[in-house]
Amino acid sequence: MSIIISNHKNKMKIAESFGSASKSYDVSARLQRFSGKHLMPWLPKKNALTVLDLGSGTGFFTDVLASSYDQVIGLDFSKKMLDFAKSCRNKNIVWLEADAHKVPLQNETVDFIYSNLVLQWCQPLDIAIKEMLRVLKPGGTIVFTTLVDGTLHELKSSWEKVDDDQHVIDFKTEQQLGEYFNTSHSIIVEHKCQDVTLDYQNVIHLARELKGLGANHLPRKKNRGLSGKDKWFAMTEHYKRFLKPNDIYPATYRLYSGLVVKLSS
Repeated sequence: MSIIISNHKNKMKIAESFGSASKSYDVSARLQRFSGKHLMPWLPKKNALTVLDLGSGTGFFTDVLASSYDQVIGLDFSKKMLDFAKSCRNKNIVWLEADAHKVPLQNETVDFIYSNLVLQWCQPLDIAIKEMLRVLKPGGTIVFTTLVDGTLHELKSSWEKVDDDQHVIDFKTEQQLGEYFNTSHSIIVEHKCQDVTLDYQNVIHLARELKGLGANHLPRKKNRGLSGKDKWFAMTEHYKRFLKPNDIYPATYRLYSGLVVKLSS
């Protein structure tokens, strides 16, 4: 029971974090734009489909999907994100406030699931994947991006030289994703993993963008307050090992893109 309560609290905190970022999210989301466009070649060519955007956020790509498919559902567990999306996206989109671990749709009612940079927040991930496959029709597809181990390695290694607290979330490995999706019920038919490096003016710029994305919830963090000035200064000094010309601070995101097919029973 305590594990269930803990997971619920973590989800609520993540929802609040993303909700508070709803108005600034589209400004900060450079990586989301890149990764979402990266999935476009894998989208089904048929128009008469029911599509679920799992973790729709501000609805930017939900809106894109609505221009191509007959029925589009945007699901997110942040009410503020959904309110923002409802106010400025295609009026034919159906919006659902729900958790990826408990999708309020009937079995085998969705033709295609789109999920852009969401799965790294789903804990436990295997339950979210089972829900995706439950609502997906046999032969249906999932196209998704997520971040895997190696993401923000510059920030992580710089903090590791300062203390043993958690400052970067734990990302799954490529192998783990394969184990989750390559089962008797589904298979990854195509995938790609690449490093995407974004440039920042300084470490504060990076921290602000991560906060603007709502990506600042750390379930294993011991110290819930702000890191002390001395620790922050020490971390930024270590980060300088990675500086590019013109004193540009790089941050690496290891982006995994996958195309999954649900197998017939």
